[in-house]
Amino acid sequence: MAKLERTLTGDFDRVLEALHNGVLEGSATASCEEASDFTVGGVRCAVRMYERYSAFGGNRVAMSLTLMGSGGRLHLTAMTAGGSQAMFFKLNTLGEESFLGTLAAVVDRLERGADR
Repeated sequence: MAKLERTLTGDFDRVLEALHNGVLEGSATASCEEASDFTVGGVRCAVRMYERYSAFGGNRVAMSLTLMGSGGRLHLTAMTAGGSQAMFFKLNTLGEESFLGTLAAVVDRLERGADR
């Protein structure tokens, strides 16, 4: 399992759209499997579950993305799972790390001020 956490600033909808598009455009096999959006006490939360085929492991890798924000202050947590074919321990996490790297590149662009 690989994890990425970042604190960002910007418009919630624009950042979410940039993250979503970046994941889907980063791989020909990536798909958004499910989504949930809600607001509690003025804090917005978007949860996305993505999958893509991993040539490294010959199977599919999943990535969850959670974006929370209020007033332009945003927090992103993304985690990947899958990609290993071992029974009792993780033997190959290259697919997970590569999938998360696709999202990390988008976050880096957002932090530099692009894609907002």
